Amino acid sequence: METRLNFFVALARDFLRSKRGNVAMMFAIALVPLMIGAGAGLDFVRAMMVRQQMAEALDAAALAVGSTPGLDQATAQALAQQYFDANYTVDKTMYGTVTIQPPIYDAKGSVSLTATNSMPTVLMKLAGITDVPVSTTSTVVWGQTKLWVALVLDNSGSMCQPDPQPCFNSGNAATKIYQLKDATKKMLTSLQAVSTTPGDVRVAIVPFNSEVDVGTGLVSASWLNWSDWDAAPKDSSGVTITGSYTIPKTNLPFDAYGPHDDCPFTTTVTNPINKKSTTSEDAPFGFGCQKNPNNNSGNVAAGAGASPIPPSGLICPTANSAAYSKDHLARYYNGCWSSTQIPGATVQVSSGAGATCGGFSPVNCSCSNNVCKTQKWSHVWVPNDHASTWSGCIADREQDYDISNTSPSGSDATGFPAANSTNSVTSKECMSGKVTPLEYDWSDLAAQVKNMQAKGSTNQAIGVAHGWIMLTPNGPYGTPALPANTTRYIILFSDGLNTQNRWWGDGRTEGTPDDDKIDNRMELVCDAAKADGVVIYTLYVHTAVGAPPSPPLQNCASDASKYYNLTSSSQIAAAFADITKKITNVRVSM
Repeated sequence: METRLNFFVALARDFLRSKRGNVAMMFAIALVPLMIGAGAGLDFVRAMMVRQQMAEALDAAALAVGSTPGLDQATAQALAQQYFDANYTVDKTMYGTVTIQPPIYDAKGSVSLTATNSMPTVLMKLAGITDVPVSTTSTVVWGQTKLWVALVLDNSGSMCQPDPQPCFNSGNAATKIYQLKDATKKMLTSLQAVSTTPGDVRVAIVPFNSEVDVGTGLVSASWLNWSDWDAAPKDSSGVTITGSYTIPKTNLPFDAYGPHDDCPFTTTVTNPINKKSTTSEDAPFGFGCQKNPNNNSGNVAAGAGASPIPPSGLICPTANSAAYSKDHLARYYNGCWSSTQIPGATVQVSSGAGATCGGFSPVNCSCSNNVCKTQKWSHVWVPNDHASTWSGCIADREQDYDISNTSPSGSDATGFPAANSTNSVTSKECMSGKVTPLEYDWSDLAAQVKNMQAKGSTNQAIGVAHGWIMLTPNGPYGTPALPANTTRYIILFSDGLNTQNRWWGDGRTEGTPDDDKIDNRMELVCDAAKADGVVIYTLYVHTAVGAPPSPPLQNCASDASKYYNLTSSSQIAAAFADITKKITNVRVSM
């Protein structure tokens, strides 16, 4: 045994010392699996790197598809491939061409994309393996599934720019109103897409200028306040004008004026609030007379003009210019005084050698023995009918209900005051775009956006107030109880500065103390809504070169990241899309 053992030891020693070719062949044979193993490791490392690049590019593609509603499968796949190719920078000749599979939408509204690739091998080709399959999947979900969104949208006349005024319902794609409507409709489509269950996402629309339009269909609503509408005009001191009221211009009672006589009222003033007139005539009214009652009421006054008073005896005031009184700033008085002759009663209008019936018709006035007298009339203020003449617009509530979400109850200070407005630029301001309470009838919401037109002046505060009330349960708009895990948003869009509300401004008061007062009301209502838990995004679009940002809109936003300063109407759509992504929280599922 020992001899044999010594023999094998010697043989092994000789084998190891041998330098003949058979040893090299054995090492070569052993090297093949070693190289295949090393090649497999290298190619698998390459595959892992490619997969990482594919995953990052696919996430971007999935986010693009997930945040773009209304896509069919083929279009979604093409969009995904487009975004993937833009973000995938790997050399396709060395690492293969990636294919995006058709997207998969699940019942919860998420979307999944899968990318596949056959990566060419390098060293594994020695073993006959020419490629390695690589795939990755990305799923996009919406983190926020329950949303209440109030779209508070500026419909003032400047939204027509650059069209000549007034453009109203401009079809010019360059105008701000056109771009706003287009961006809003796209946002509605996106919000519909993320609503996995009907009602999870609800939207309210609040078009505004100096007022908001709730629609004439609500004429019988218990929360409308008709006090201002029905009230007879007052002078600058707040005195209601009745028959015994003394007209300063003539120092005669109002009941001296009747059919065919000159109008006793005029907008000419001595020391007006707006300081735009310095004439000497004392007429503290801020309104004159017009031929017919405003709002096309049934009480049509006959006659050729506002002065003389028509034969019907209807004395119909014009809109209040607010030269003296803020009581009906730039709004119509909704009614007329009737005139009924008091038999046998007269009023002396002048006396002396130069006595005359000047201003009074000879039908009513006559002179005798240097004394001129005219018929005496009984005047009764007759408000216009609500149902047939109201345009649907309402003004700011009484302060401080104008900055609260207190539910209105009607004729007291909490009620929404019915009003028909006018100003010197656009005539009646009541809009075509009406408020739309929270709903998820997406077709109806889109139709309401289509109806929006641009006219009138700007009062952002009333828009915010009604947007907030839309998001308040059990209010006048039928808002339901707030579901759990629901976030409330106001998205406020405007193109300008506040220039008119119920008490201040005339639509042309940029940079005046009046605007500061309106801005203050806006700040108060924005702060109150935010304190109530409402998240506010604001957008300001200005097309003037070098125009500064809007401090009121900056202050109204919940934080600096939620304020958008736009310098072109073409930027509106992108800004709305960005807000949509933020509030729906589109994200890649981990």
